[in-house]
Amino acid sequence: MLNTILSPDPLPSRAAAQVRSASTPLTRRPQWRALQKHHAQIGARHLRELFADAPARGECFQAEAAGLYLDYSKQRISGETLQLLWELADACGLRARIEAMFRGDRINTTERRAALHVALRAPAGTRILVDGRDVVPEVHAVLARMQAFCAQVRSGAWSGHGGRRIRNIVNIGVGGSGLGPAMACAALRHYRQPGLTFRFVSNEDGADLSEALQGLDPAETLFVVCSKTFTTQETLGNALAARAWCVHGLGAADALAAVARHFVAVSTNAAGVADFGIEADSMFGFPDWVGGRYSIDSAIGLSTMLAIGAANFRAMLDGMHAMDTHFRNAPADRNLPVLMGLLGVWNANFLAAPTLAVLPYAHDLRRLPAYLQQLEMESNGKHVTEDGFPVDHATGPIYWGEPGTNGQHSFYQLIHQGTQLVPCDFIGFCRPSGPPEPHRNRQHDLLMANLFAQGEALAFGRTEAEVRADGVSAAQVPHRVFEGNRPSSTLLAEQLTPHTLGALVALYEHSVFTQGVIWGIDSFDQWGVELGKALASRTAEEIVAPAEPSLAHDSSTNALIRRYRRLRGR
Repeated sequence: MLNTILSPDPLPSRAAAQVRSASTPLTRRPQWRALQKHHAQIGARHLRELFADAPARGECFQAEAAGLYLDYSKQRISGETLQLLWELADACGLRARIEAMFRGDRINTTERRAALHVALRAPAGTRILVDGRDVVPEVHAVLARMQAFCAQVRSGAWSGHGGRRIRNIVNIGVGGSGLGPAMACAALRHYRQPGLTFRFVSNEDGADLSEALQGLDPAETLFVVCSKTFTTQETLGNALAARAWCVHGLGAADALAAVARHFVAVSTNAAGVADFGIEADSMFGFPDWVGGRYSIDSAIGLSTMLAIGAANFRAMLDGMHAMDTHFRNAPADRNLPVLMGLLGVWNANFLAAPTLAVLPYAHDLRRLPAYLQQLEMESNGKHVTEDGFPVDHATGPIYWGEPGTNGQHSFYQLIHQGTQLVPCDFIGFCRPSGPPEPHRNRQHDLLMANLFAQGEALAFGRTEAEVRADGVSAAQVPHRVFEGNRPSSTLLAEQLTPHTLGALVALYEHSVFTQGVIWGIDSFDQWGVELGKALASRTAEEIVAPAEPSLAHDSSTNALIRRYRRLRGR
């Protein structure tokens, strides 16, 4: 195995980075051009050849950390490919950027913030400075408050306005504030406290809230409103509607007293939270260096902690921290996030694969593809470098997927025989989740057999000669040939536990960061979200205006607004 370690080059100054970015775009770097030349040599080689040349390839192209085993032998690479990718990462200063993140430097350059989600799972006693202040004690103070509150709710000590026990938790948030808790609670459902129901609301479509509230008793329902600014349109709209439903259902003469027992907030806007009617002691904050899609381990995880308890939540944080430590310290050839990030660059930029299919063979991870969509596509869907220069290469592949084996009867046809190259991440577990059930053992064996078989079929396919040897009619032979040579990686763990989930989330976080460093983009801002929101505010006023508004949009948007108003009787 190659044993290259990324060199700890110092992080260049902003001015130096601008000169470098302007004078040496990524695609003009000698390391990039070396990869292009290498691709011309290896790009047409089939995985059948690569395995034939190195029969022990499956034992070589693998790495393990924090309870996760990565087999990347079915990627269309050689040892030389990895060497060249490591040299590119070295030239882009990956090791220095990793250290800058862990130090608390303001690596989110366009917003002039740190991106310090690693501090959220740092053990007590760790020292991480942001603007000269150690932030770890603050993190653990919030965790302690969360733990105390969750213990009250889970034990029944915290009751509703009428004195009844809380039995239903409704999380209201959008983006990471919704996807993170929803994904984690689904993934760890076997660790949830019996007797507590959890529902998640994120869509501004009122049908989402209506469905979540169906069958719930306001007297037994607690709402967790998650919005850093407490101004997010979707979240505040749903929270106001939930408040009206709760007060009406309780028939409370004192609405503020009712809200105080049935609503808590995860936010940094104390004034906005107070105006809503939530008491200061029921607000859980998190700092501005926590981005929404990186916030599952912050106070945004309050619903998750309510579901699985403080001990299991801290086990999830431990899994994240274990992967953080590995990412920071492991050599490149054994570093799971670095390897996955570099393979993503190879597939997107040199094999021209525009997407990545995330395929968990675990029903409980059914929300993981959606969670990773935001993590990757909001982080790396950028068209300029962090210094403002246009990129001239692909960034941010499209993430998508479904749990196996559902996807096999849906889109796998395209992955196997379509004209698009779709790299895949298979995720599986050696033991099923939850308590032992005799019927599940056999089912789980079959589930994992499918996972292993799909990776093998994608890699090696089925040749025309093999099809003919099976006695298939000549007319059907072309339809039954599988080209193969479709790249995939397989992540394997013993069981889906809180620790494993934490390690898995951190693995993808750092893989996304690795790609962003190489592409020279800011993986921590999301300006692309802003324009549509700003236009929507103006359009909303025009839609509800009592008199015909003077519209100044394009002809299409003007016509749509007028038609909508007419059909709404305005």
